[in-house]
Amino acid sequence: MTKKIAVLPGDGIGPEIVVEAVKVLEALKLQGLDVALEYGLIGGAAYDEAGTPLPAETVTISKDADAILLGAVGGYKWESLDIRVRPEKGLLGIRSELNLFANLRPAILYPQLADASTLKAEVVAGLDLLIVRELTGGIYFGQPRGVKTLENGEREGFNTLVYRESEVNRIGKVAFDIARKRDGRVCSVDKANVLECTEMWRETMTDLATNYDDVELSHMYVDNAAMQLVRAPKQFDVMVTTNMFGDILSDCASMLTGSIGMLPSASLDENSKGMYEPIHGSAPDIAGQDLANPLATILSVAMMLRYSLDEAGMADKVEAAVSTVLDQGLRTADIHSEGMSKVGTAEMGDAVVAALN
Repeated sequence: MTKKIAVLPGDGIGPEIVVEAVKVLEALKLQGLDVALEYGLIGGAAYDEAGTPLPAETVTISKDADAILLGAVGGYKWESLDIRVRPEKGLLGIRSELNLFANLRPAILYPQLADASTLKAEVVAGLDLLIVRELTGGIYFGQPRGVKTLENGEREGFNTLVYRESEVNRIGKVAFDIARKRDGRVCSVDKANVLECTEMWRETMTDLATNYDDVELSHMYVDNAAMQLVRAPKQFDVMVTTNMFGDILSDCASMLTGSIGMLPSASLDENSKGMYEPIHGSAPDIAGQDLANPLATILSVAMMLRYSLDEAGMADKVEAAVSTVLDQGLRTADIHSEGMSKVGTAEMGDAVVAALN
């Protein structure tokens, strides 16, 4: 049965990197992958054409799909817009519309790129951790929120950090289930010494752990977790945390691997339907210059094959092809080092397709 993939290129470098990921999908179709692609608008591109960062048609296409491939959203061009129609609202909106509550962000260091990390090779060599970020709750979605003017004329901004016990249990279960298939360790990250909401988070995770005797649970305050990620990152297996903390920590973890351009992500609902995207942004400063690294987007396709399309064998092929290309010494500018061959976005995508074939 043909699986449907909604393709949302977005803004900045989004269209360029998505083109390379689609090349990989087309190559896999020749090897038996039965998928059909349908394109939609999101972010600034959608605002420019439809007056909204998330058109109803895009929501319909995405809901009808088995998986979604996203490029990136945002850019300087739209920063002056009212916050309600900025490109990022399209991203938050589609996550909410599809109930994509579990964000999986792996930080895996390919051995070929050990020297590309800003940390010492012995600190990061062999790194393989996964951050599980709650994606549809917390301070990014909590109400009330806004900016108001006080009686003295001063403006006051406010946002609300709120989680329900059921939301914590739901994301915790994802983390524990994944840890069972890895090294069996979960570190729950919070700020329970200051925030009552995350004190409840810690208590809920502790209760949930009683159902997983085969998984070791630890707790860590978010400030210490940030420090430990750059001090001794290999101590972690699976980290699970709130929306905002996960946003920050996963970007921090990305640099352990040498470049944010290497890291994919998956955002899943309760039935493993997912949206797949690189964790980097739209990088408008290099858009259209054939400089962007497409490997994170291509590796997001591998995650799509594994988690939503039940094609683990093809996921392995894509990951192996990326490793082959790195063995060949091909590097985009963000991971380039002396003695390697610098290539552009399209050439890197073509090399992965050649390795697949």
